[in-house]
Amino acid sequence: MTTDQLPAPAPNPAEGWKMFFRWGPYGLLALGTAMAAATAGHMMTAAETYPAGVLAATALALELWWTRTRPGRPEQDPAARAYYTARTVLAFLLSWLNPFFAIYAVIGYFDAQELLPARWVRPGLFATALTMAGSQSGGLPPGSATQWVALGALYALNAGLALLFGHLGMREAEAAEARAATIAALERANARLEQALEENAGLQAQLLQQAREAGVGDERRRLAAEIHDTIAQGLTGIIAQLRAVDAAEDPRTAREHLERAQDLARRSLGEARRSVQNLSPTALAHDALPEALEKTVAEWGEQTGTRAEFTVTGTAEPLHDEIEATLLRIAQEALANAARHAGADRVGVTLSYMDDEVTLDVRDDGRGFDPAVPPPRTASGGFGLGGMRARAERLAGTVGIESEPGQGTAVSVRVPLVRHD
Repeated sequence: MTTDQLPAPAPNPAEGWKMFFRWGPYGLLALGTAMAAATAGHMMTAAETYPAGVLAATALALELWWTRTRPGRPEQDPAARAYYTARTVLAFLLSWLNPFFAIYAVIGYFDAQELLPARWVRPGLFATALTMAGSQSGGLPPGSATQWVALGALYALNAGLALLFGHLGMREAEAAEARAATIAALERANARLEQALEENAGLQAQLLQQAREAGVGDERRRLAAEIHDTIAQGLTGIIAQLRAVDAAEDPRTAREHLERAQDLARRSLGEARRSVQNLSPTALAHDALPEALEKTVAEWGEQTGTRAEFTVTGTAEPLHDEIEATLLRIAQEALANAARHAGADRVGVTLSYMDDEVTLDVRDDGRGFDPAVPPPRTASGGFGLGGMRARAERLAGTVGIESEPGQGTAVSVRVPLVRHD
């Protein structure tokens, strides 16, 4: 759609009334003066023409003064009451001289609530109704009993209509004030909501930064423990075998020790490579979390010979790097625990995306254990269940364990869904 095709903005009724209150009295005064001038020979005597002209000029001066001095909230300013009173009196006197000047008086029906305090609105409307009834009954003063009766009936009609329209106007004004108050309350609520969202975003960023820093520390401790328990022990064994080679007198014995040293060196090299790869989740370097988990589960199943299945539920979407790394690490640790301890025939891994959180479930049909009994700690300290809980808690998540001896184990991880920036 081009700019020329865009729909025009809807008119603002409040602006329309504002323009009417500003320029309407000029137009009505001009129209009433023109009608009075056109009927001067029939409705006014020559002696009445001059006072009518003076009063019309006075009304014009009054309107010019009010246009220059109009306050922001007229109903709260004494000048507004003085203006309305003077205009009503001038309109009454002009209508006394020529009934067509009642055209100017009709403005009093529209701006009484705009210019007068609430307790003055009805008297102002009744005064305007008197001027209008006198004009409609043939002019003031009434010249006959019939005209007096007509004046009374027309005044009752005008006063009743004025009260009705005044009541409707007050209801509309109250509704407008209620709408304005509601809009103001909504704006304040939106402002508070935006502030809360900004604070939440800041807290979330701070939480993820703390998780990143804690994760670095955890990886350092894990790597140090693995070096101590695998690589360092392998190097110690290599040194021992090489010393045995030097001490051996039989070439066959020396060759056996040398082969053992080579085997230890190969295994230590493999452990070193594994530790370096596990320093950061390289599986996420080229794949999103679902693909990385699927490959991890498939490789684990091939290595262990265990039937392993992976499932994704919900709509997958990119998560923050720390969220994906944490879930992948926990899945790897849960699978490692299943391989070491469960003796399972089948393992299932499910990744679920929900509105505001992500869950990871790892279930096996292995031997299970009693969650109330603390597991024995390894020499390396390991991560184990405690490490998985620590990882999740740093992201405001939780880890739940369900297991019974002989009934398998279910590990359920729940973390907030934080989308990738």
